[in-house]
Amino acid sequence: MGQKVNPIGFRLAVSKDWRSKWYAPEKEYAESLHSDLAIRAYLKEKLMQAAISKIVIERAWNQVRVTLHTARPGLVIGRKGQEIDVMSQKVSEMCGGKQVKIDIFEIKQPELDAQLVAEAVAVQLERRISFRRAMKRSLQTAMDMGADGIRLRCAGRLGGADIARAEQYRQGKVPLQTLRIPIDYGFAEARTVYGIIGVKCWLNRGNAPETGVSRPGGDRRPRNNDRGERRPGAPGPRGGDRGRGGNQGYGAPAPAPAPEAAPTQG
Repeated sequence: MGQKVNPIGFRLAVSKDWRSKWYAPEKEYAESLHSDLAIRAYLKEKLMQAAISKIVIERAWNQVRVTLHTARPGLVIGRKGQEIDVMSQKVSEMCGGKQVKIDIFEIKQPELDAQLVAEAVAVQLERRISFRRAMKRSLQTAMDMGADGIRLRCAGRLGGADIARAEQYRQGKVPLQTLRIPIDYGFAEARTVYGIIGVKCWLNRGNAPETGVSRPGGDRRPRNNDRGERRPGAPGPRGGDRGRGGNQGYGAPAPAPAPEAAPTQG
């Protein structure tokens, strides 16, 4: 399999949530969509050094709420909240003069955020650090922080080679097709002198929540009872009958009936 499905979109409504939460009529949908793209591009460029993990945009009537998930809230707020005011005014102009409110959500453990891990590796590649060293260091840091597994993949002109290639490292468990496992995904680009190197990160945090989704087929009860014994009258595992034959051997056939007595002639 090519594994080209985006892990975040693959898990929507299961363990992930949408990053744009609003509803618009058909005539206003395209305008709202392009407005969201412009807001994300502006905030990502302005807060490049603030370790922004994701941006959630919510729209309701004449109000727009933007939630920034960051590991450095101090850089986002600025002195006395000046940066927040500037960004709110700029985002309001992009939304056609609507009221804008910017919330900040602090990420306590940036080492367990896939987007921040990918961006950290990309920054090291731009500083001409060996890609193997950067990837292995990120792997070890994430595992030390309590992750169940992590997988990193770098693709491009690695080390300045003439022919582009891709290399990846994995440590721990990263089951990409198990929807119950909270796999976090992040992507970043390292703009080096010899070209762009893409960095992908899959991170298994390990604290899987209860999804509450029942398996197809319903609740199947075990064949044996709670004490591990077979129900009376049930056939044995190899054609025998342990229910009527008493303590027979494993798979022993049932005893044959006694022959009838021959009639006597008087």
